[in-house]
Amino acid sequence: MLSEKVLAALNAQINMELNAFYTYLSASAFLESANFPGFAAWMHHHAEEEMEHAMKIYHFVHERLGRVSLQAIPAPTQSWDTIKAVFEAAMHHEQKVTASINALVDLARSEKDHATEVFLHWFVKEQVEEEMIVDQVIQKLNLIGDFRPGLFMLDHELGEEAEGES
Repeated sequence: MLSEKVLAALNAQINMELNAFYTYLSASAFLESANFPGFAAWMHHHAEEEMEHAMKIYHFVHERLGRVSLQAIPAPTQSWDTIKAVFEAAMHHEQKVTASINALVDLARSEKDHATEVFLHWFVKEQVEEEMIVDQVIQKLNLIGDFRPGLFMLDHELGEEAEGES
């Protein structure tokens, strides 16, 4: 059974994961409207992953006889000045999620909730991967700069990557 503190924190994490879903989906919509279908597909794929993360926690709460309490999700950003700014916003969001997961692990430890701590280890590993993946795109965008053919090629590359992961 989950303590009240851990249950509240898990519910807050569900909300954060749903917020991440909304953030990536909004980025996908923006990039699609800017005629970058590959970047849009990449963001859409990551939106779906965030929804999966929320649902993992959702099911875990129920398995531990807790009750999920969904909260309002703030409206995401709708537009950005550059493609790089879209990915920098994604990185900022991933870093917030990482900090939240780490705090949840610390809370589970302090509450001596071993099952929750073990469950969260998957998320710790996932966040390392998520930050690395977003950083790789940002580093490529730094190399490309404003070189339009480079943006076109990276858009194509990320579209292919998103198709391969679906």
